[in-house]
Formats: sequence, C-alpha cells, structure tokens
Amino acid sequence: MRKENIVVVDDERSILKLLQQNLKLEGYTVYTGMDGQQALDLVEQHSPDLLLLDIKMPYLNGIEVCRRLREWSKVPIIVVSALSDASYTVEALDVGADDYLRKPFHVKELLARVRTQLRRAEERPAQPQQSIYRSGPLTINFSRRQVTLHDGEVRLTPTEYSILEQLVQNAGKVLTHQMLLHRVWGPEYSDENEYLRVYIGRLRRKLDPGPDGPKFITTEQGVGYRFIDAVM
Repeated sequence: MRKENIVVVDDERSILKLLQQNLKLEGYTVYTGMDGQQALDLVEQHSPDLLLLDIKMPYLNGIEVCRRLREWSKVPIIVVSALSDASYTVEALDVGADDYLRKPFHVKELLARVRTQLRRAEERPAQPQQSIYRSGPLTINFSRRQVTLHDGEVRLTPTEYSILEQLVQNAGKVLTHQMLLHRVWGPEYSDENEYLRVYIGRLRRKLDPGPDGPKFITTEQGVGYRFIDAVM
C-alpha cells in the first residue's frame, strides 16, 4: 500500500518535531520546512498528498503560500496556527486552505483531520447520470472535474468543487448546512457553519456571471443553500 506524502512547514522547531514524529508513527512519509518559500519548493518537488502549514513564518506567511499554491496546485491544505482571531481563519479558508486548526492542539484531533483530508482526496463521488451539466453560461464536466463559465475555465479548489457538485446534483433542492458539511468535510464537521459560509461566498464570486446573468446559489435563511438551474 502506498504511503501518503505529507509536507509540514512551521518555523517552531518543537512543533515541527512533534508533527513529524507523530505523522511518521502513523506511517506517513514526511517532508519538513521552516519558511514559506520552503513550503512552495517542497510542494513542487514532492507533489504531496497533504500540506500542514503555519501562518506566521519568515519570507512568506502561510496566507500568501496558500494564495500562490492555489494558482497551480490542488493539494489539500490544513493551516495549523496559534492565531486565534477568527479573521485569520476566514482569510486562510478564503485563499484556499481546506481546514484550520488552532494551537495548542490535541495530536489525536490533528491526526483525525489529516485522515479526513486524505480520505476526501481519495474518494471519488458517485458518477452522476450525465457527465456534462449545463446551466445557462455554466458548464460542468463531471468526468474531468472541470467547470467553465462563458467558455472560460473556472479554477476551483477540491473543496469548492465538492460543494458545487453536491449542490448541482441536487439542483432545485435545499441542502441543509449540516448535510453539506457532512457530505463534503465529514460528520465531525457538522457544526462548522462558518467553513461553509466562507466557501459558498467564494463559489458565488467565482460563478458570478455578471449583473444580467443568473445567480446560481441562493440562501435559504437559517436552513441551507439551493442551486438554481438557469433553465429550470
């Protein structure tokens, strides 16, 4: 069985050692770095299955690393940071991180989140009845996991795509917050409504067809979200 590769980048040697030791005990291959530039280099060199990333680091902070990686990589990213202000969580998720864990953390929780991200990366959703879905200017090729708007490709992170896929496959139906969180992140995330709000906001910005075009994702206040087919 192939061992997953994980890149861990943190400028605190004690944290780096703790993460490295515990991940290796779980059977993962671990590559480590201590600054933002090393994070980019390690991802490019090793094409890891997961990246664990601090925010406050030399040269490039974790937010900028996420932003740059999302220009060319879909590697799942868990930000592990001592910054407790909610604005940092939102910003990290907003630029492409898939999860945010605050220090100090329980090792068991960290490992559970690592397993969740790796499992999501490996799982392929059930093949929809139609391989290509069209809604006005929006086209989704499920077999290629490719999204286009007005014939231009829309670059989505794996998490963004998973949310959109769930919404589109249930077009016209309300998916509750808990339902989306459970299907996309897993049952342990069923109360993380802030995660979902951030990602829905990102999807709306990327799928905005302009002032005269259809608005694809609507909010059912206090309940969840619904995908509105432009031709329904």
